[in-house]
Amino acid sequence: MAHRQSLNGALARLPLSESHVFAHQFDDSFQQRDAATFGFWIFLTTEIMFFGGLFAAYVVYRNLYTDAFAEASRHLDIFWGTVNTAVLLFSSFTMALAVQSAQLGKQLRLIALLASTFLLGSVFLVIKFSEYAEKFREHLVPGISFALSGPHAEHAQIFFVLYFVMTGLHALHMIVGLLLIAVLIVMALIDSFSPEYHTPVETIGLYWHFVDVVWVFLFPILYLVDRSS
Repeated sequence: MAHRQSLNGALARLPLSESHVFAHQFDDSFQQRDAATFGFWIFLTTEIMFFGGLFAAYVVYRNLYTDAFAEASRHLDIFWGTVNTAVLLFSSFTMALAVQSAQLGKQLRLIALLASTFLLGSVFLVIKFSEYAEKFREHLVPGISFALSGPHAEHAQIFFVLYFVMTGLHALHMIVGLLLIAVLIVMALIDSFSPEYHTPVETIGLYWHFVDVVWVFLFPILYLVDRSS
């Protein structure tokens, strides 16, 4: 409480243009930040439930058709899946540093780190869409052109349905994240953030970390399932 009061006092002594860093409906910047963070956590909770349903469907079908899922998984490129995992983990690191830079008021460093995160996310999508293109060439896209030989071909198609739905929705979330990061870069270029106001960077950072965590779960269940068999 004493810490908050001292910061409020410091803000009150700033020039008018610098001290008004919160919307009129809030008492102070701390209340605005708490409200934004709480609202964003509610949003992320709905996202967790959404992806949770897909993971639950995967578990059910994985237990029903174990051999088919193992065979289908071996048609995914584990090398590029591993590369993409490393790319996303590093992008989380650069995003965390970007949030720190915003908190410290280091504008140039913030812009550089946001740009790095944007670049890493773009690399992930390029690799993922290249994988999709390969699956089309191999006729492993569910539908009338699906062509996988072997006794488990019919049930293996279920695996690829889940693969494209789960990774496709994840890629869509990545695209949204990149658009949000692009907005942050523009805002940072016009000096919209300061140590007193950087809530958008923190909330979009939370979103980016969430998207990365989803992939951390997708990678092992899709690429590594029964690889030893």
